[in-house]
Amino acid sequence: MNRNILVVVDMQNGVFDTPRFDRDGRAARINALIAAADQTIFICHEEGDMQAGTAAWQLLPELQVPPDAIVVTKTACDGFWHTELAATLQALDAHDFVICGCATDYCVDTTLKAGNSRGYAVTVASDAHTTADRTWATAEQLIGQHNEVWAGLTMPGNPIRVETSEAIVRRWRTGG
Repeated sequence: MNRNILVVVDMQNGVFDTPRFDRDGRAARINALIAAADQTIFICHEEGDMQAGTAAWQLLPELQVPPDAIVVTKTACDGFWHTELAATLQALDAHDFVICGCATDYCVDTTLKAGNSRGYAVTVASDAHTTADRTWATAEQLIGQHNEVWAGLTMPGNPIRVETSEAIVRRWRTGG
């Protein structure tokens, strides 16, 4: 059975101690994806003050967390590295997933590439990932640049798809 799997990366209080681009808009689009998904997996970073169970580690309060959501804890940018993500996807018989979250240029980028290299068909929700301004570029520029790069990555037989949240929700709801 092909289920609509959503992977939400690092949308945690401690991550958002640093201002992130379009927090409210990104959270709203992530909530729309959560509402349309069959299963949501939250990847939560654990490091320093962000230990499991602490306020900093908790998901943003504006996210609508489904009761059957799965939480995977990670300690590196790669959501697959020494985590239960691959086993979780295997248990769900998932061959593809949609990814969104924070930070575009670190954990989202690394996790989606790692998933794609493992053979998963990955779709990026182009308007549901975010990051912070960096010294060399604004968050908005980084988001646009990463969307363009991901859409053009060469992975024969398994290209990364980059779609708006609205298009993903529509496809999921119509079974397309």
